[in-house]
Amino acid sequence: MNLSKFSRRQTIEVQIGTTKIGGKNPIAVQSMTNTATADVAASVAQIERIADAGAPIVRLTAQGKAEGEAFASIMPQLRGEGYNTAIVADIHFVPQIASIAADYVDKVRINPGNYRTDGGELEALIEKCRKRGVALRIGVNHGSLARHIVDTHGDTPQGMVASAMEFLRRCRDCNFDQVVVSMKSSNTRVMVHAYRLLVEAMEGEDMHYPIHLGVTEAGNGIEGRIKSAVGIGALLADGIGDTIRVSLTEAPENEIPVARMLVEHFSARSGEFTVLHPERYSPTEYRRRSDIQTPIVHSEISDEFMVIDALSQNPTTEWRAAILNLENQKQPVVIRRRYTDSDLTTVAIKAAADMGQLLLDGLADGVWIDAPQFSSEDIEQIELHILQASRVRISHTEYIACPSCGRTLYDIEGTLAQIKQRTSHLKGLKIGVMGCIVNGPGEMADADYGYVGAAAGKITLYKGREVVERNIPQEQALDRLIEIIKQNGDWIEC
Repeated sequence: MNLSKFSRRQTIEVQIGTTKIGGKNPIAVQSMTNTATADVAASVAQIERIADAGAPIVRLTAQGKAEGEAFASIMPQLRGEGYNTAIVADIHFVPQIASIAADYVDKVRINPGNYRTDGGELEALIEKCRKRGVALRIGVNHGSLARHIVDTHGDTPQGMVASAMEFLRRCRDCNFDQVVVSMKSSNTRVMVHAYRLLVEAMEGEDMHYPIHLGVTEAGNGIEGRIKSAVGIGALLADGIGDTIRVSLTEAPENEIPVARMLVEHFSARSGEFTVLHPERYSPTEYRRRSDIQTPIVHSEISDEFMVIDALSQNPTTEWRAAILNLENQKQPVVIRRRYTDSDLTTVAIKAAADMGQLLLDGLADGVWIDAPQFSSEDIEQIELHILQASRVRISHTEYIACPSCGRTLYDIEGTLAQIKQRTSHLKGLKIGVMGCIVNGPGEMADADYGYVGAAAGKITLYKGREVVERNIPQEQALDRLIEIIKQNGDWIEC
């Protein structure tokens, strides 16, 4: 990592259909359908909407044989209608489906947690991908690591890296380099540390595969956009990332403008800054630099805080250098930047992308978004959301909500809105709202309560990692969730 200036990590080029990522190619944005993949007409229509919004890559779930074989119809129909969009099959649980999908699609995404370490399943898939020119994504999820990884490394960023490297070595042993890798988590600190550790591990073994970035289960609205911008932005500022997805619990085409904004925001990072004490920086662990335990917003600034303005086109690097160079490393620091955009959401996304890294790394003690075109109250709420997304201060109810896909077993967008309406006044709680059991229990592992699709019309409720009630009718699930919150003493009246 270059602490003095922005420089993009050099990677090999990977071909995904007609789209190229890595190398000198621009960062590509992508999304995922939430239609039933076996519904060919609905899936093609949604792919086209996502492509029209500006995404060259679209992913579809393939959880079973019917979904895997649906690509035989999806691909020719899509191409016949003039769309060259790169299509990715997302595989969970059943490795054999990857082999079916690889006959038709441009890339296959697999989860190492679903593959045996022996038996040759991966090697057979690699050979099929090689023959057809299909790319492969090694997609590690924090919530679904293999048992042998958890037993050895725990449910940690280090475990995620061990899982990825195990599979990357097998790809290298097969002389197959059309590989992309991802390290997703709903916890931005875990996600950022995992990616940085992965880059260190790959560099140590002379691997230069492209990286896909994303924060899973980011939620919706301004909170989901800020959470995604914090995690993705922290890594883009490091020069890490060749393709990104912003995961929102909304229509998938809504993700594309946010992703494109992030790519554009990091397209011109100019300015070089001297770092006198690089030894003070620890990119793969969270360390509070000062004695301030709860970072602040602009309205809480007192005389003990130093305010550092970023004036260059590379604010993250500028702030980081200035803080690392402070003579008094215990001096509390608030980072400030002027934003002139007329749209509040745009300001929120840009500020989160710029400032999040300093919070995730424990360097900054507060944020100040200088945007006088908006009310102080609106800006303060954005600042609080940035602090929360960076895992340094919890002030709102946090919703760990998946964006939904073809595996989702209920209307997650509408359900999330209902859950928010009745629980958003509960300060400091984390509630997981998950479409299915694929990543649900794992990705919401640090949530206080969970609402997870178990079957059609059925919901399983969690308290922490423990199941409280299984397979209850959805029409009763929200009321029952609130009863459980009350029984555990976490409910307050509005």
